[in-house]
Amino acid sequence: MRRFAAIVLACLLAPAAWALDYLSVAEAAPMYDAPSQKARPLFAIAAGTPVEAVVTLDAWVKVRDAKGDLAWVEKRFLSQKRTVIVKVELAEVRVQADEKSGTVFKAAKDVVLEWLEPGPLGWARVKHRDGQAGFIKATQVWGL
Repeated sequence: MRRFAAIVLACLLAPAAWALDYLSVAEAAPMYDAPSQKARPLFAIAAGTPVEAVVTLDAWVKVRDAKGDLAWVEKRFLSQKRTVIVKVELAEVRVQADEKSGTVFKAAKDVVLEWLEPGPLGWARVKHRDGQAGFIKATQVWGL
């Protein structure tokens, strides 16, 4: 009976471990192939870029970017501020979370937008760096 209870508890807690933890890069940072400044630098990542935290190890975080690349970055370069990146050729940000709603602005592929809050199912409220805000379809961005 005890073993059964432990299995049930593990199953209930498991979905929390599956939750994605998105962050953004606070300032341009070097990305490494291992959690050390002595490791091989792979590339630099731009400020504002959304990343998914995969593993945290002391002062280092292994992250995945929108392209699926994995690399290590120092935790001090990351921010809890959420951003998303446009993954389609041209995304329309709308006044309301409705495809028939007017367009506030259009964002080209790889444009980074600030994530403000979740919208109705399949939508998110975002803001461009120039201050314009509206709703974008979740399928048009990465980082949600």
